Amino acid sequence: MSSLSRVRPGRPRLIPNIGVGTPREQVLEAAARLFTSKGFAATSTREIAEAVGIRQASLYYHFAGKDEILATLLATTVRPTQMVVDEIVTLVPPERVETALCLLALVDIDTLARVPHNVGVLYQLPDVVSAANLDYASFRQAHSELTEAYADLGAQLATRHGVTAPPRALGSMLIQQVEGVITLRADGNDVDSDRAIEIAGGCLRLCGCDQAEATQAIRRATALQDQLRLGASAVTPCPTPVR
Repeated sequence: MSSLSRVRPGRPRLIPNIGVGTPREQVLEAAARLFTSKGFAATSTREIAEAVGIRQASLYYHFAGKDEILATLLATTVRPTQMVVDEIVTLVPPERVETALCLLALVDIDTLARVPHNVGVLYQLPDVVSAANLDYASFRQAHSELTEAYADLGAQLATRHGVTAPPRALGSMLIQQVEGVITLRADGNDVDSDRAIEIAGGCLRLCGCDQAEATQAIRRATALQDQLRLGASAVTPCPTPVR
């Protein structure tokens, strides 16, 4: 056996591995729980490592530090939705822009409702909002691109209904409507399918849809959302989210 084929044993854990997922995933889960309960600034990498049952030095094998961990967690709140924007636009005919907007909102709501420990609350931390850290730049870029997707679809729909609103402002209002999920979860409320439909319907009304048009768009979007889920599950299994 060559030296290249030998596997070097890692550092032994402080406690046996009783967590679910890879060590990296366990670090993220523990960090999400600690950041959202104690605060980002008040949580140390040592505490995160101890929560997982590994040495602090072992944590740095997976992440450069707290900033990278937080950036990775924040990405989970936008990347799943951002990754299907093009698929939504392709899947829905241009004349059904109200359905495309509703589908985008429903997918985004589902992402925010499932993300472990409601890490979306970390968006508004002062040390995240004010930071110029490059780790957060990729999250901000992804969030900006998602806002632009809302703005594009929303502006098309608003123009059809004679609603005058700058696209950028409209995009911000739409994504803020959806991100109300974060506040709902923080207040202890479940975001079930009925609540998701209510929020998505609010997005449509912001763009001038009446109740009849919104009802039809929600019906079509809900069916298409099931298609997106089936397509995703055919590619990779969906792990059970940690609450």
